[in-house]
Amino acid sequence: MLKGFKISMLSLRIRIFLSMILLIIVASILLASISIIQFKNEAKEYHQERLERKENAVKEHINYILSTTTYPLTSENLDLIFKDKIHELAHIHNIEINIYDLDGKLLKSSKESFSVDKVSPPIPEYILKLVRSSIEKRYVDIKTINGVKNRSSFTQIKDDKFKPLGVLNLPYLEDDGFYEKELHNFLIRLSQVYSFMLIVAFGLAYFLSSYITKSLKTISDKLNETSLNQKNEKIVLEASSKEINLLITAYNRMVDELEKSAVKLAQGEREGAWREMAKQVAHEIKNPLTPMRLTVQSFQRKFDPNDPNITQKMKDYSETLIQQIDTMNAVASAFSNFASMPAQQNETLNVVEVVELALDIFNEEHINFESESPVIVAKIDRTQLIRIITNLVKNAIQSIPEQQEKKTVFVSVKKESNNVLITVKDNGIGMKPQDIDRIFEPKFTTKSSGMGLGLGIIKNIIENYKGTITFDTELGKGTQFTVSLPIINS
Repeated sequence: MLKGFKISMLSLRIRIFLSMILLIIVASILLASISIIQFKNEAKEYHQERLERKENAVKEHINYILSTTTYPLTSENLDLIFKDKIHELAHIHNIEINIYDLDGKLLKSSKESFSVDKVSPPIPEYILKLVRSSIEKRYVDIKTINGVKNRSSFTQIKDDKFKPLGVLNLPYLEDDGFYEKELHNFLIRLSQVYSFMLIVAFGLAYFLSSYITKSLKTISDKLNETSLNQKNEKIVLEASSKEINLLITAYNRMVDELEKSAVKLAQGEREGAWREMAKQVAHEIKNPLTPMRLTVQSFQRKFDPNDPNITQKMKDYSETLIQQIDTMNAVASAFSNFASMPAQQNETLNVVEVVELALDIFNEEHINFESESPVIVAKIDRTQLIRIITNLVKNAIQSIPEQQEKKTVFVSVKKESNNVLITVKDNGIGMKPQDIDRIFEPKFTTKSSGMGLGLGIIKNIIENYKGTITFDTELGKGTQFTVSLPIINS
């Protein structure tokens, strides 16, 4: 769960809070570490100075004994000179004393249990060399045995003429008990103080982090409430931080700019809506004009005063014109009332008959119609159904080039399950692959004339009836549109 956790996921207030707490903890650890190092250094300096003091005191005492002895001052006589005095020296100075000759052989020791014989370990040769080569004729050997540090000083014993007589050895065992006890007590007091400081720091860090981020939270809340669709309030706050004040100023300036942009956007949306409405109204008016024009042309071409059916034909032509005029009147009424396109006037009708009527206004001889049944009943607006057929057939006719010899527009109606399928197929130029996904987009057209609203409008009409419109196309071979609408069984 913590694998994907990042510090950037924490809020600024939490990060400030944790940073202050971490600072206190790191400071306490550093102080404790420095204190431990300081105590150890003091202990080291203490033992060095203590050994030097004891060594100087013993040497002074030895010089006094040498100056008052009756024995000749030679290396061979050191054993005799300190025969009785070495224990007295060790007792007075409270330290073990060993005296060696110049070759490192032990002559006398203050240890009661130590017996001087030929087996006694001599001073290592490297220590004798270091003593002889040093300026002070002195060397301190340091060894750690079982975790305890042992110091052992070696210094030359000289006569009154500074002639070397032997080597004085003072073994010194470091006792850090006092310093360790002091260090332990100090760390306890330090932990108590820092525990209290940590508790205070928690409260202080929480207060400071909340205080620092209070202004930022105000800005954040305002930003969350900011919307283009409403009037946004400015932040009235005087923060203690210059950076936060700059942020507030920038936000208030953004609110002013946003308000101006909202006004321009609303104006643009209104103008765009009017433009779209004007285009749609123009298209809706143009739809009935096309069949009216075709009807008049057909009437002019086929009119025969001597035709025995002239009365019926005049009646059919008149009904077609009146029907289209009523559609135009409905569009004009809807536009004047700022409403949508003519409302659906659903009626139960024979789809086959309405499709035939819609095709009757076209003069092209290459339009063919077929229906598997003479009656297929559906509940739909007659005008909108005619609009669907007119638009699809007109697009099919226009997709066939004028110079093409064989032209075919095939319209079929059939019943499938609980739907009526209306198919309009042509052998025109088809659609380009890049145009297929945009064919139902408003204002998209592949023709040199027109506004590209037709297919988008009829798609909305079909979908309002819970129907579908699909198409198959092949470039250079033609296109087939299939409209599926719910029906009512007769």
